[in-house]
Amino acid sequence: MAAHLVKRCTCLLREAARQAPAMAPVGRLRLAWVAHKTLTSSATSPISHLPGSLMEPVEKERASTPYVEKQVDHLIKKATRPEELLELLGGSHDLDSNQAAMVLIRLSHLLSEKPEDKGLLIQDAHFHQLLCLLNSQIASVWHGTLSKLLGSLYALGIPKASKELQSVEQEVRWRMRKLKYKHLAFLAESCATLSQEQHSQELLAELLMHLERRWTEIEDSHTLVTVMMKVGHLSEPLMNRLEDKCLELVEHFGPNELRKVLVMLAAQSRRSVPLLRAISYHLVQKPFSLTKDVLLDVAYAYGKLSFHQTQVSQRLATDLLSLMPSLTSGEVAHCAKSFALLKWLSLPLFEAFAQHILNRAQDITLPHLCSVLLAFARLNFHPDQEDQFFSLVHEKLGSELPGLEPALQVDLVWALCVLQQAREAELQAVLHPEFHIQFLGGKSQKDQNTFQKLLHINATALLEYPEYSGPLLPASAVAPGPSALDRKVTPLQKELQETLKGLLGSADKGSLEVATQYGWVLDAEVLLDSDGEFLPVRDFVAPHLAQPTGSQSPPPGSKRLAFLRWEFPNFNSRSKDLLGRFVLARRHIVAAGFLIVDVPFYEWLELKSEWQKGAYLKDKMRKAVAEELAK
Repeated sequence: MAAHLVKRCTCLLREAARQAPAMAPVGRLRLAWVAHKTLTSSATSPISHLPGSLMEPVEKERASTPYVEKQVDHLIKKATRPEELLELLGGSHDLDSNQAAMVLIRLSHLLSEKPEDKGLLIQDAHFHQLLCLLNSQIASVWHGTLSKLLGSLYALGIPKASKELQSVEQEVRWRMRKLKYKHLAFLAESCATLSQEQHSQELLAELLMHLERRWTEIEDSHTLVTVMMKVGHLSEPLMNRLEDKCLELVEHFGPNELRKVLVMLAAQSRRSVPLLRAISYHLVQKPFSLTKDVLLDVAYAYGKLSFHQTQVSQRLATDLLSLMPSLTSGEVAHCAKSFALLKWLSLPLFEAFAQHILNRAQDITLPHLCSVLLAFARLNFHPDQEDQFFSLVHEKLGSELPGLEPALQVDLVWALCVLQQAREAELQAVLHPEFHIQFLGGKSQKDQNTFQKLLHINATALLEYPEYSGPLLPASAVAPGPSALDRKVTPLQKELQETLKGLLGSADKGSLEVATQYGWVLDAEVLLDSDGEFLPVRDFVAPHLAQPTGSQSPPPGSKRLAFLRWEFPNFNSRSKDLLGRFVLARRHIVAAGFLIVDVPFYEWLELKSEWQKGAYLKDKMRKAVAEELAK
């Protein structure tokens, strides 16, 4: 036992002698004191015999000691003019590297709204002194400050050849493995938004690579959402990783974080179905309340991404209806547009929209009214107070319609045609040659869509306004172009054509894919005599075609039938009601003298055999003829 004690004391004295040189001045009394403290701590601590245990308390104390803010730090934060910051260099303050970096960051903030002063700042002698100080001690700048510093130098417009800027960029490269994930994300955002030079893009590529490799380090939802919003769009592989992480953490998200993710996905038109399903589940199942801003943004995101989830749509409509008294006209317009994109028609909510417009008739602006009108037309919604609502619309459009953007003028008149509320003066305004000539032969997709709506407006004037005296589109304009039939063939369309071919037997007994002068394409057209037999349709005059193909008049008692297929996207969500565009198409075809054979997808999908499909079409044709005879 005594031998063990002597051995233990020897070890402790040796440890004390090794510690003594660091505690100048050193003497025998000092050494004895250290030995005494060592022996005391050895007697009280069961783990003091481990190597390095004497210094651990000191190191831990130093590590946990908070940074004490100095007076110069306070002056940097409170500075309101660049001159106040630059004066710190010439005063009694001895700035260190971190303080110099903080001055640059503060300068960038102060000059963010005064870009004209940046050139004068770069030429200032104190500013160059500041850069030199920073460059000489760049290695001692803290990680968080370094990430903000690089973005500030980009924002201040420091030349790319500047050795100070290159020094900061190189320091960032050296520290990438040590920087926290949020610092890497901030740096990537700075490189992407504040500098487009080649050298910063190379640094950005390195940062994105590190972000992609270290994505598992994300542990909290706030960091994840921030990274997704700020830098996720810069790299497809990184975004895929972040979406995976989002699926892992989404159950911990609050309403605001769910909203941010949805808005980010909508802004990038990124329809991530698994993530949208997960978010939908938590929006429905969790009991948290949704504020007005969250509801509006969620509705916008779901509409923009065309993601239909019945329970979410119902909750959005119900919650927004309860908040209607607090909504502004702009928010009502925004909300109506979102639900129109989502193809979700909530009758109580849309009635509330119409009533809101009527209640604020004097204050409603034309852009907001236009958004609501276009939403009503898309969903084919007719408010209960239809006369009052459209009187207000015509009153607002009367004097201001010519001053709107040409494409918007066409959209508004087309919407009135869908809702059967267009007036002759409004038709004339967009069908006038001086107006519509700007859309003839347009190559862009937007111009082609606008001209297609002009064809529909022209058809409305021809077929639904017998008193309309003109002007109309010229015959050369209404002739179907080569793109009218250049569309992707759907499975329903292919099956319908094959069944019709078998039903007709001969190609001259009917026509498939008939492009009319009204801007609509019929899936098929047949002509039946009074006995219900097929006639060679191409032998007879066809007024619905821009270029007549036959010379004979149809025999008395004959009837033209048009086959129109209705796909899933043609309907309101969770409804068998057609969208406004297709209601207008059906109305025009009927007005042109056709009997309609509707082929909706939900009926066609129930037919399994070719015999069932043929019998279905025959039965539809007999019903269409019988309904006509019964009138």
